[in-house]
Amino acid sequence: MNLLKAFATVSSLTLVSRIMAFVRDVLIARIFGAGMATDAFFVAFKLPNLLRRMFAEGAFSQAFVPIFGEYKNRKTPEETKRLVDHVVTLLGIILFLVTLLGVIAAPVLVYISAPGFVQEPEKFALTVQLLRITSPYIFFISLVAVAAGILNTYNRFWVPAVAPILLNVCFIAAALWLAPYCNPPILALGWAVFLGGVVQLAFQLPFLKKIGMLPRWSFNLKDAGVWRIIKQMGPALFGVSIAQISLIINTIFASFLVAGSVSWLYYADRLMEFPSGLLGAALGTILLPSLSKHHADNSPEEYSRLLDWGLRLVFLLTLPAALALGMIAVPLLATFFQHGAFAANDVLMTRNALVGYSVGLIGLIAVKVLAPGFYARQNIKTPVKIGIATLLATQLMNLAFVGWLHHAGLALAIGLGACFNSAVLFYFLRKHDIYRPEPGWGKFFLKLCVALLALGVALWFGMGSEAQWLHTHGWTRIIHLAWLVVSGVVVYFAVLFALGFRLKDFSKRGAS
Repeated sequence: MNLLKAFATVSSLTLVSRIMAFVRDVLIARIFGAGMATDAFFVAFKLPNLLRRMFAEGAFSQAFVPIFGEYKNRKTPEETKRLVDHVVTLLGIILFLVTLLGVIAAPVLVYISAPGFVQEPEKFALTVQLLRITSPYIFFISLVAVAAGILNTYNRFWVPAVAPILLNVCFIAAALWLAPYCNPPILALGWAVFLGGVVQLAFQLPFLKKIGMLPRWSFNLKDAGVWRIIKQMGPALFGVSIAQISLIINTIFASFLVAGSVSWLYYADRLMEFPSGLLGAALGTILLPSLSKHHADNSPEEYSRLLDWGLRLVFLLTLPAALALGMIAVPLLATFFQHGAFAANDVLMTRNALVGYSVGLIGLIAVKVLAPGFYARQNIKTPVKIGIATLLATQLMNLAFVGWLHHAGLALAIGLGACFNSAVLFYFLRKHDIYRPEPGWGKFFLKLCVALLALGVALWFGMGSEAQWLHTHGWTRIIHLAWLVVSGVVVYFAVLFALGFRLKDFSKRGAS
């Protein structure tokens, strides 16, 4: 399996998903704007997303994928299938109870996550109503993440990458056609979340059946593999919770700021998730199964080379993305979101948050490569300890920044916290001799700096003044942005090519 090809496949499908997400967010911004209703929805949507990251994409995936990969490589297909049956049955029961708790305890959860909403009873009540609609999403999307872990281990990377596109289709359909029939209209987005979870799960089931891994009901707490996963999930859940607690605290801070602060952070985060998903999530997805295989085969040299390959791709692709997001934040936000109820002031406020996030983009994406270096070895305790330190550092920065940078200070704290996290992860990978850098990093960085300088100059002269972006409309703005982005990409990669970079140099075979 060619990892570069797999990365390109996952990234391409993620690109489609992100484009659909932009269409979704443009519609939400145009139809609903940035105010009470959108603040309520984003908080209600954030809570099931939080649980999804904790139970499924976070703790469960970190614990399940390495052990499932070990079963696939060392045990019979029948034993591997039994593990899937037992794990999914137990997880399904837990998820059902968590979903039920979310519906019943919605007022308490909203009070904890956005206490500032209590001062506005109408806003609080709407958030509770939306949370009750979106809570079942955690059940469906967590099972989607389980299916994704299984399919990725079997190198069916494209199937899980398609699933998020379906959620965005549900959002777009709800915003365009369902909203006029809902009172208030924002409830349509809540139902889109519910339906999106169902559709994504249904899409992956036939592919699980095709590889013989479609789960069936089989409750068995005596399975040794299940208990190994549960034991790994303990510290993993704690570690993921630390990261999510930081996000919750940010929402609490934002709920006390001026109306729209939650929404400004959301829209900035949406732009940040474009490179984060395109690069970080894709790399993490394809690296973990191969790293787990190299660890099971006791091949530390290949393990280290794979980490080195991942880190070079991170720097090669993330640094220009961070530079571009910081420099052309206003052109991006004005083109995508400045329509209807989303005004010029919303663009400028969201720009401040986006610049803060962009400072830490390299850290946010590097974590996706560095953390699997521990997870694949079934070592979750080390990232957890680092996560605790990161949480403390992030909240200290929140306190330092929010008073004078307001919502942008919250974004900057998250970005710098991610850089701190990745730096400490890197330190311990080197200290434990898990990762040994390959030769040539000095020349690699020097060439990158030259290309980044050329990119910065091209964007600076090509962008023009920010004021013109706030006052131009329609195709004029779209064509200018498209030209700016294409020019930046061409300049950056042309300089790299002139300096000797070739695509074949980044080709990498993964474990099969």
